[in-house]
Amino acid sequence: MHAMMVIGLYLLFLCGTVKSELSLASYFGDHMVLQRAPASSQIWGYADKLDTVVTAQVGLEGPRYSTKTVNHSGLKRIIWKITFPPQNAEGSFVITISSTEGTLSIQDVIFGDVWVCSGQSNMQFTLNMVYNSTQEMAEADNYPDIRLFTVQDVFSAEPLYELKAVQQPWSRASKESVGGADWTYFSAVCWLYGKYLYQQLKRPIGLVASTWGGTPVEAWSSKDAMAMCASPSVGLLQSDAPSIVERPNSAVPNFGVADQNTPTQLWNAMINPLLNMTIYGAIWYQGEANAGAPDSYKCRFQAMINDWRAKFSAEGHTDGMFPFGFVQLAPWRNDPTIITGFPDIRWHQTFDYGYVPNPELPKVFMAVAIDLPDFDSPYNSIHPRDKQDIAWRLTLSGLQVAYNMSSLGRYLGPQISAYYIDIGYHTLRLEFDGAKGQGISVTNTSAGFEVCCSINNMTKCDGKDSVWQAAPITASDSHSVTMRSCVGMWTMGVRYAWAESPCAFKACAVYTRENSLPMAPFVVVGVIGDDAN
Repeated sequence: MHAMMVIGLYLLFLCGTVKSELSLASYFGDHMVLQRAPASSQIWGYADKLDTVVTAQVGLEGPRYSTKTVNHSGLKRIIWKITFPPQNAEGSFVITISSTEGTLSIQDVIFGDVWVCSGQSNMQFTLNMVYNSTQEMAEADNYPDIRLFTVQDVFSAEPLYELKAVQQPWSRASKESVGGADWTYFSAVCWLYGKYLYQQLKRPIGLVASTWGGTPVEAWSSKDAMAMCASPSVGLLQSDAPSIVERPNSAVPNFGVADQNTPTQLWNAMINPLLNMTIYGAIWYQGEANAGAPDSYKCRFQAMINDWRAKFSAEGHTDGMFPFGFVQLAPWRNDPTIITGFPDIRWHQTFDYGYVPNPELPKVFMAVAIDLPDFDSPYNSIHPRDKQDIAWRLTLSGLQVAYNMSSLGRYLGPQISAYYIDIGYHTLRLEFDGAKGQGISVTNTSAGFEVCCSINNMTKCDGKDSVWQAAPITASDSHSVTMRSCVGMWTMGVRYAWAESPCAFKACAVYTRENSLPMAPFVVVGVIGDDAN
């Protein structure tokens, strides 16, 4: 039977019928992954009779675990929920669930690490759309212990406790399961991240994709998360901001009107129902839809992460500080003069530190993508096709932050450790990483750095009494770069890669020698030096 027909029938089953006497919630099924030790995992479902004993058994000879059915006030249904103690067992299992109402089973269940992948169109961007897609899809057959699940795009004004619809039920990785139609299944970044993790960890990986193109961070935030930030702005694109074409051959979305773009709508329908799953972590690729009004993103993004952690932990056995990774926005238009929007979002994605993890975003990791433009992308240049480099950088940082695995070496780009101003020679030297490690390489001396020059030392470098001017690199060594500073004015700031599209492909200014990681954008404003005399 054709794959899309199977999915269509599955959706009809979910949406058009009443669940049987003893049944499972929609995101449990054959070929699924349950979270492995050290966490406990759980399954749940429905029943018709209250206070009935439901028993589950993992494998033919495994221990039995029991619970009683209860009323669920939110669902207004009778449900059961069974918790399995931490499982380290390898292999595929049949889980048998039984009660006086009947017996059902889940086939080919494995225990591994479950990751949720969420965000807007660059996370929804499917594997068949990337570079070398034919090869990438064919290779999926080699990873049967990676399992995939895709949530259907649905919004709701109120929190849901069950998914309304499933686009792709749990499936073994294969050419067919990763290679659906454009924008449907499976997420390229999610798949590649899971594959690269598997290659290093050699353990089963479950990937749950819950994405919707063109949507802002507020849509993925609960009411509690929205209340954490005082700003009345919901961060949506303004009417005078350039339109972002989220998908080819489709109308440009109206970010301020569509239901899925309003606060909480996607949290309610596409994340809240997943809370009873035990997960290992989450990855996120979003921010483009907030670029027209970026000021609120700093608070909104942190609030969303904190709230997801709190709610997944409160509803089940997920770690309350589960690792959270994100992709820092890639370039869009081939115009280096655009210096607002995307640069602001990138900075706020790090809570204005320029790097993660940091004190405000612990156990958060990222992939820097400022040097991966794709101006010729047939899906619009906001959708770069090179998702392999993005996923690999995300994996490098995820292995270190989420798994404490350092054998692959460096996972952060160059980090500034000191500033040195030479007033007499009008130069500014930046030292990286405390002059330790394998050092940096300079790829492009003319792209990237700017200094803020002002006639006074109280400026905010906002253009009112100051100017940002290009500061080409004049000298460099393995741990520092030197550039021109201001002449006849105060040097009041320095910034790097502060543009929507700061450089050509893998041709920004500074990279690590180990793993060739680009330096992330940053801005520092304050008295660095006085060349006024």
